[in-house]
Amino acid sequence: MIKVALVFGTRPEVIKLAPVYTELRRREHFVVEALSSGQHRELTAQMLSVFGIEPDADLSLMEPEQSLPTLTARAIVGLAELFEERRPDVVLVQGDTTTVFCAALAAFYHRITIGHVEAGLRTRDKFQPFPEEINRRLTDAMADLHFAATQLSRRNLLAEGVPPERIFVTGNTVADALGMILEHRPSLAGTDLEPIDAWLGRVLLVTAHRRENLGVPMVSICQALRRLHNAFDDLLIVFPVHPNPAVREVVNTVLAQAQRVRIIEPPNYEVFVPLMRRADLILTDSGGIQEEAPSLGVPVLVARNTTERPEGIEAGAAKLVGTDEDTIVAEASKLLSDPRAYHAMASVRNPYGDGQAARRVVDALEFHFGIRDEPPEEFVPGGQPDESRQGR
Repeated sequence: MIKVALVFGTRPEVIKLAPVYTELRRREHFVVEALSSGQHRELTAQMLSVFGIEPDADLSLMEPEQSLPTLTARAIVGLAELFEERRPDVVLVQGDTTTVFCAALAAFYHRITIGHVEAGLRTRDKFQPFPEEINRRLTDAMADLHFAATQLSRRNLLAEGVPPERIFVTGNTVADALGMILEHRPSLAGTDLEPIDAWLGRVLLVTAHRRENLGVPMVSICQALRRLHNAFDDLLIVFPVHPNPAVREVVNTVLAQAQRVRIIEPPNYEVFVPLMRRADLILTDSGGIQEEAPSLGVPVLVARNTTERPEGIEAGAAKLVGTDEDTIVAEASKLLSDPRAYHAMASVRNPYGDGQAARRVVDALEFHFGIRDEPPEEFVPGGQPDESRQGR
């Protein structure tokens, strides 16, 4: 039996590793353990509950206003001790958080095989996003198996000298996770957000939390939202606010007097998926939402100066708008006023995944360990958008 340790510390990691966890448990050759760093413990616990995953260990690393150096040091020591105790054959990490980098480094110290799900994302600016760009570059430098979501990510890895036989183009597992939730036909009915479904106008969904957007950029984003609120009488703005006090203080201050702004706690994924689906437009600095929204037919404005996910921009499903107040207002206003511009973005097929990424990841693991003779087929974009969204 091959012992696989899935390591996660944040909400997006749980979402994107849950399909891999489920697929591994279906295969007779694997024993899988779910190990949590507790980097974002409350949000992670919420997501684990949604997918029915009980962590086998939790380091509980989250502390109020913890610095990156402190978190990094504690995570490396804690994960190294955990691997010494658990002795997995392979460690799987996903994405680019501090937990991901520290887990990879701890596994490297123990000479454990490292698999990186969503490998190869790059902005080529080490401070955009911070610290994620460096986290993923360093993780890929240590990884033995690279599960790239797209051909562009594969090319990035090849350009950095990763041997082609170590790269598997799988699609993004977020499409798998989205499909798992949609199978249960989630809705806002019976939740505190049910009135949003009854809203007769349009909905702008907003998420913003990245470190590089704290301070002045966050103020600019919120001022743009206030202007959009005043400009469109039928617009309801829904803002699930990250627990970070630096985010909450700005949002609550700038948007306090706006009557059609709903400031809410981050909902669990079963609620967030129908909330995304109800939205007419999304403004976000999240990477995952850039990948999810095209499957739901919702245009995305990316509140960042760079993105490691240019496929959505190139396909026309998303647009990079940065954090400049005037730019956000102009681009959002265009989509809210021009049906042709809106439809052009809403009808794009998802370039990131087809719902089969987890199967390809586990097939690749079987190939690596000699259980199967052939590597998995590569992901080819072409999934259909949500037809119910068309014509909106």
